[in-house]
Amino acid sequence: MVTSAVSEEIGRIESSSDSASDKSAAYSALLSNIFQSSTAESISDNLKAFLDSLLGETVGIVSSRPLLITFVDSLKKHNDTTLHVEVGQHALHLLQSRVVSFAEQDAQVRDMVASGYELAGEHSAAAKVLQGTQLDSSQRTVTDDDKIRVWIRIMRNYLEEDDTTNAEIYLNRAKGLLYKCQDQELNLLFQLSQARILDARWKFLEACQVYHNLSFSTAVVEEERLRALSSAIVCAVLAPAGPQRSRTLARLYKDDRAMQVGEHGILEKIFLDRLLEPEEVDGFAANLAPHQLAPTADGSTVLAKAVIEHNLLAASRVYEDIGFERLGELLGVSANKAEEYAAHMIQQGRLSGHIDQIEGYVFFTSGSGGEASGEKIAVGQSDRQSRPELRRWDQNVQSVTEEVERITAQLQTLFPEFVAKHLKI
Repeated sequence: MVTSAVSEEIGRIESSSDSASDKSAAYSALLSNIFQSSTAESISDNLKAFLDSLLGETVGIVSSRPLLITFVDSLKKHNDTTLHVEVGQHALHLLQSRVVSFAEQDAQVRDMVASGYELAGEHSAAAKVLQGTQLDSSQRTVTDDDKIRVWIRIMRNYLEEDDTTNAEIYLNRAKGLLYKCQDQELNLLFQLSQARILDARWKFLEACQVYHNLSFSTAVVEEERLRALSSAIVCAVLAPAGPQRSRTLARLYKDDRAMQVGEHGILEKIFLDRLLEPEEVDGFAANLAPHQLAPTADGSTVLAKAVIEHNLLAASRVYEDIGFERLGELLGVSANKAEEYAAHMIQQGRLSGHIDQIEGYVFFTSGSGGEASGEKIAVGQSDRQSRPELRRWDQNVQSVTEEVERITAQLQTLFPEFVAKHLKI
């Protein structure tokens, strides 16, 4: 409730016939008095009453602009984030219809309110407040760096809520102006946010590349560089097995700093194509983020799928051929599931070999260690790539069918009645 002293002083200022400068001085004195004498219970209502009067018709826009800046600066010095949010939201409501005239003041209030929400852990609310910031107003000068700073802040708040959809919108906006940005801190924040979005989208190889690049930045302290390297290794482990991941793992394994992070053990086993034991996988999973343990379309997790594909690739280094039942035991899945994984990897060009469904065996191509080129293979094409006799058979069959088609076309041209009577085209 507004105290009587504040209410009376507001009434006196509003009804007085003083000049605009005198009223501005009176409002400044009242604001100081509110912060000095208001109790914790009355300060919020007193400040709201002050705003209602200031943004009314008592003083003009020219006089109220500096007073509003003073108001925001004074409120920020009052160490109460709940008060910042409550009074700031009231100010934003009053400025909503007049934001064109108070663009700079509106931006400062939004910054204060967003900071309050961030400290309270309400990141989605903070992002929504910042979204209303006027970045293209003619009433305030906004540099490209300022725009990028606001967009990155919005993006990071959405990422705290695991809302990658909205975060990516502002990532793309910032990306369009980033080439103009000379601020090293903003560039680093952008790269970190980009890596987190790629990670959350399960684009692990791309996220790994960004994290690894960040780990070399001299603008980042050593502890944070090692954390970025750790995140890069995690993403590499979770990435689909294949030639591209193998190259990424080699680059990480050869990094001298890799031995300083906790993920070095699993990195070494995967790089050396050794089978991963369940205990090792469980220990690695304990440090993963929730989205990295989310279920995939087939019900398994990203980690489980990555481990199965790695162990399948590791098995191809040891075996020339293996039955579905035995392969399923190695991978910890059923024989049918083992066949599905093998077929999928062969079809995607991530595993070199062929499947004999009649015999129930997977044959790995010798000399390649089981790893393929990474080029996608059409369904049914994997056997033909690895067995020359099947390719020759295909060519012969194609030649015969083309010859039959050519003869049929000639018959239709020379003897149409015969064709109509004796052949079904």
